Amino acid sequence: MPSYEQLSELLDPATTVLLTVECQQGVVGPDSALPELAREARSSGALAQVARLVAAAHETGVQVIHAIAERRPDGRGANHNARLFRAAERLPVQQLSGTTAVRVAPPIEVAEEDFVVRRLHGLSPIQGTDVDALLRNLGCRTLIVTGVSANVAIPNAVFDAVNRGYTVVVPGDAIAGVPSDYTPAMIRNTLALVATVATADEVLACLKRPRRTGRE
Repeated sequence: MPSYEQLSELLDPATTVLLTVECQQGVVGPDSALPELAREARSSGALAQVARLVAAAHETGVQVIHAIAERRPDGRGANHNARLFRAAERLPVQQLSGTTAVRVAPPIEVAEEDFVVRRLHGLSPIQGTDVDALLRNLGCRTLIVTGVSANVAIPNAVFDAVNRGYTVVVPGDAIAGVPSDYTPAMIRNTLALVATVATADEVLACLKRPRRTGRE
């Protein structure tokens, strides 16, 4: 774990952005297309930790971006080149544009100043979306990655951010995957090699630390 000073230096509100990944009702809500993942996100406390981090970001002026995965009702533009995509097409709950399934799930609150970035294809919330351009225009240097799943979208987001030159912080208790023991293994053996891993409480302590200057 990083020291408080090291983490605090990374998490300057003026140059930090918080990304929530697929924290949408059709994924982590009570009527999820992926009930096992939804249960894990909630029972582990990960979704509650994401909500705490988002609330703190709103209080401290840290920009929040919510990355949402969705598809058109006709499926046009969606991937079909992996088993994951083909299985998703058969799920009883579809992440269709404009439906409740693609709204950010409680207890996470979306503020007026937040960005909601939607993607119709692929596995990553960054590759092929507006996220990278927004981060650069916002002057982002450090990206906090939260949400689901530790199996696919979270590692994609971390790798894509690192490859684009951002420093990534992963609050390990604010991400979730299945089975439950997979997430700590992914963090320990993969994400810790390329990102700074901390706890949500450690990130919160740094975000709320008094600063001489804030986002202009």
